Amino acid sequence: MSATDQGTLYIISAPSGAGKTSLVAAMLQRDPRLCVSVSHTTRPRREGEVDGVNYHFVDRPGFEAMIAQSAFLEYADVFGNYYGTSQQWVRDTLATGRDVILEIDWQGAEQVRRLMPDAVSIFIVPPSPEVLRERLTGRNSDAADVIERRLQEAANECSHAIEFDYLVVNDVFDVALADLLAIVRAQRQSMALQQLRHEGLLARLTASGG
Repeated sequence: MSATDQGTLYIISAPSGAGKTSLVAAMLQRDPRLCVSVSHTTRPRREGEVDGVNYHFVDRPGFEAMIAQSAFLEYADVFGNYYGTSQQWVRDTLATGRDVILEIDWQGAEQVRRLMPDAVSIFIVPPSPEVLRERLTGRNSDAADVIERRLQEAANECSHAIEFDYLVVNDVFDVALADLLAIVRAQRQSMALQQLRHEGLLARLTASGG
């Protein structure tokens, strides 16, 4: 593949409860050129999960060997389990012309930007702290103390939103989805990419006036 076929790497971050996972799933349904990176993890596989689909499940020594080989764009130890994004898979997929989405937190985003400064980063927020609390409570899956901790974590995460290229407010789902897809479409029309893809056309158009 030539440079003209190079895909774009999108970093999408959000506090828990902002709706990131549902929005990304809808983006994939609407745009066949988008795909999501499947992370490596050392956490045990849960019932119904498929290796290579939900995660790439590896043991801790194997993961640490990959760290030593600089195999990850970003990785983190979360509650005693490693999670990481394969650098080789991302670069190989981008080379096929597909756009790749990384669903990672602001710390992971910081790591990725250092290695791939051309990545486009998007931060998703809820319309208000009250709505975020309602969404977390409405899941009926977390105890009250867990919800309070997630709200505190959300406040810290949102303080890093200004480090991202775009901010999307997920108030009305369909509007937020349209905003995300608009960012992707606009990026594909950027001069940096279009100049590469249509170098011959631009040359003919500029020569036609001579």
